[in-house]
Amino acid sequence: MTSIHFDLLKEDELEAAHAIELASYPADEAASLDVFRYRQSRAPELFLAAYTLEDSGRTLIGYVCATLSPAKTLTHESMSTHVPGSSSVCIHSICVSPECRRQGVALSLLNEYISRLQYALKSGVEYKQVLLIAHEELRSLYEKAGFEWVGKSSVVHGANPWFEMRRDLSRPSQPVAPPPGIWEALQRASGSKNRPQALALAAFPNGAQDLVSNDGMGTLSNKFDLLCPRSGCGSIILKAGVGSLVERASMQLDPPQRTTPNPLVLLPPPPETMNWWLVTPNAMAFENIGFTRAVVSDDTTKRVKLLICAECDLGPLGWCEEGGSEFWLACSRVGYQQ
Repeated sequence: MTSIHFDLLKEDELEAAHAIELASYPADEAASLDVFRYRQSRAPELFLAAYTLEDSGRTLIGYVCATLSPAKTLTHESMSTHVPGSSSVCIHSICVSPECRRQGVALSLLNEYISRLQYALKSGVEYKQVLLIAHEELRSLYEKAGFEWVGKSSVVHGANPWFEMRRDLSRPSQPVAPPPGIWEALQRASGSKNRPQALALAAFPNGAQDLVSNDGMGTLSNKFDLLCPRSGCGSIILKAGVGSLVERASMQLDPPQRTTPNPLVLLPPPPETMNWWLVTPNAMAFENIGFTRAVVSDDTTKRVKLLICAECDLGPLGWCEEGGSEFWLACSRVGYQQ
């Protein structure tokens, strides 16, 4: 199989995902398209998809979707509603298209999903555990991803019995043996010649207005991938279409009387305004981002974390309130892949 790419499912891909659902479950177990729309609209950050990449674009081959609940076990009620801010991630479906099964896609998708949840947990999101129900013949798959067998579930859905499994997010992900040749491939990929070139904001004649796409409803999203601006890094921080352009007051990100590290430009002093990329609802929306320890901001008197490149530690690129759902990247402190 060609390389697999993971990304959050977009609204216009729901019908394709639902077709995989219908091909994966009996009619009395498959969710409806309206249920899919509910899950994706309420918890888009928990609807992760797997794609194969071709020159003509990407093809959806699988997905995992979930909602949140304060309950510590799965019931009909905890699986039918989404309660924002809850600690239990309730997985509803993990499906792979029929032609791509038995090739390790489901396990790779699960491991990626758990890794993203753990990453969000480190940034302040209150995820504590992942819950799912499965038929007994799939027990070994989920155990490979670190899930523990709980027992028969009280949930009745379809003719066959379901069994609950649980994954504690405080435990590290299960180590997975790398495919042959992966280290050589990573070494080749790490060369600077394969890194995308980051263009600075100053390279665009009309500034931030050259960097946005308008959805027709007043939302201005980033037209290009956002990159680490450091030469030789170029790590993708945020994919195109995820952030929203917002003009708001500047923020004191750098220590007083200290110059910023190259290539980061100085920000205007507060309360002057500037352009920011707003990213919501949690750190799972990023491709790659790091956080400093929380500090008390002179501007807001709240505890904030500074955003840095997770690969080379360049920063600060932006900020977020500790435990908050809004992440702010300075338009002038990230690069752009045109």
